[in-house]
Amino acid sequence: MPAQACRYGAILTERGVRFRLWAPAAQRVEVLIGADAYAMRPRPHGEFERVLDVPAGTAYRYRIDGQAEVPDPASRQQQGDVEGASMVVDPGYPWRHPDWSGRPWKEAVICELHAGCLGGFEGVRRRLAAIREAGYTAIELMPVAEFPGDRNWGYDGVLPYAPEASYGGADALKALVDEAHELGLMVFLDVVYNHFGPHGNRLNDYAPWFFRADQATPWGPAIDFRRAQVRRFFIDNALMWLDEFRMDGLRLDAVHAIASPAFLKQLAQAVRERLPADRHVHLVLENERNTAAFLRGIARAQWNDDGHNALHVLLTGEREGYYGDYAQDPLGRLARVLAEGFAFQGQRDRHGRRRGQPSGDLPPTAFVLFLQNHDQVGNRALGERLVALVPEARWRAAMALVALCPMVPLFFMGDEWACATPFLYFTSHPAELAAKVREGRRAEFAAFSAFASPERRARIPDPNARATFEASIPREEDAAHAQAARRWFRGLLELRARELVPRLEPCRPLGCERLGDAALAARWVLADGSRWTLAFNVGERAVRFEAPADGRCLHWEAPGDSAPVAGLPPASFGAWHGPGHA
Repeated sequence: MPAQACRYGAILTERGVRFRLWAPAAQRVEVLIGADAYAMRPRPHGEFERVLDVPAGTAYRYRIDGQAEVPDPASRQQQGDVEGASMVVDPGYPWRHPDWSGRPWKEAVICELHAGCLGGFEGVRRRLAAIREAGYTAIELMPVAEFPGDRNWGYDGVLPYAPEASYGGADALKALVDEAHELGLMVFLDVVYNHFGPHGNRLNDYAPWFFRADQATPWGPAIDFRRAQVRRFFIDNALMWLDEFRMDGLRLDAVHAIASPAFLKQLAQAVRERLPADRHVHLVLENERNTAAFLRGIARAQWNDDGHNALHVLLTGEREGYYGDYAQDPLGRLARVLAEGFAFQGQRDRHGRRRGQPSGDLPPTAFVLFLQNHDQVGNRALGERLVALVPEARWRAAMALVALCPMVPLFFMGDEWACATPFLYFTSHPAELAAKVREGRRAEFAAFSAFASPERRARIPDPNARATFEASIPREEDAAHAQAARRWFRGLLELRARELVPRLEPCRPLGCERLGDAALAARWVLADGSRWTLAFNVGERAVRFEAPADGRCLHWEAPGDSAPVAGLPPASFGAWHGPGHA
């Protein structure tokens, strides 16, 4: 795909800069550059176009019907914030590693991180060597598309093509990717194609048909993927990140809010057709509906929320909110995840809705397993990480399960040193919207027993306060403890890379045995016919367990000097590798 081969936006061509906008509700559109206005030529299907001889760096806006002045929805860079002028961008970049072709999916061990909390794109770039040293093979950036203000999780983005200016812009992001590739790290990007943020989106001024009034989402009217122009807008955006920015993959946020399975299929097909066949490019979904069909030819994998939710209930006993679906039998839910992929494969949830499809035929690598991510930490009222909620020995047992499970493991920034810094929900909205978000967030937790009273809800940090963002920057509270945690974490990932990854594809589950109320043993047969066994106990009592007699014990940890063959004491974990059986 040639650089900037996008249908919309300000694109450098041999004839000059081609400005193109889809504005089906407009009668007249102009490009504004300084004090000059240039009428755009109407085209079929509501498009407007004008070619101008202007250089890269030119600031511009569109004027709709002589009144509203708006930024380009396909802006590649903003002059200021989301309401400022858009900028013409030269996509050229002096890549030092243009021949990087990525890594196979089975090698992925992912660190999800927030660029703003780590000092922007340059701050992340400076940390890449330490991230690799921890044992990670990939980073996953939370969304970086231009959002209002300079502090945000990224899911309030309104200009999907423009890397957030407060993080450093396009060239700084490319430098980050280039450095990651030099270190052998993949870079995945979280993209939001299911909604726009609540401030700065001007599409309704000239393209209300971008949305459909007959279908609502938690963020407002659904995006109308039935329209070819809308599909092209987002597919071109995905191709831009993968080709122009050389990302190794995309995580598609909340695809259950995209009411068009055909769009996902078309996007995956476009990626296959436009990018070189020798590149390893990975599409990963977030999908509450557990649509197993999407994992048979459309996407490489899905975030396995079932696995996290079952583990969280098992470890904490929490049962409110969406954890209610796992309250009755969290161990059984987790056992099904390890043996079959999804826990919900068509069963009814707590609201009586059927959720999921059978997934037992899918390989373990079709699922991304995690103990926590930005959602399950930041969507807590006080942003507590799991290591701050449960004894560290039990946390370590669950971390080891994630690290050595044949599913693809994902960890949240700081997990490698047992970081206990909270990760709170933060924004930098204008005052009126900020007040609504603050009160809305506090009202959201009114149904939770810990925040039933107004006084308790008042303790929930104000998302718009700078202090809330600053409190979320990962810190090492105890250097010696952090160093020991890093050695332990690195050991797990070295074991995974050495013993499991070379034998990971194909891999198939052999079942999962319940050993008690909070203990289990799961087994898989690996590509060479050998067996992989994981056992853990996060309960209060020891349970009976016979370690595989013909298997090598690769990892064992438990309080005291408990032997790995005598059973599973509380807060214990073991991993074994042995020969297969006829």
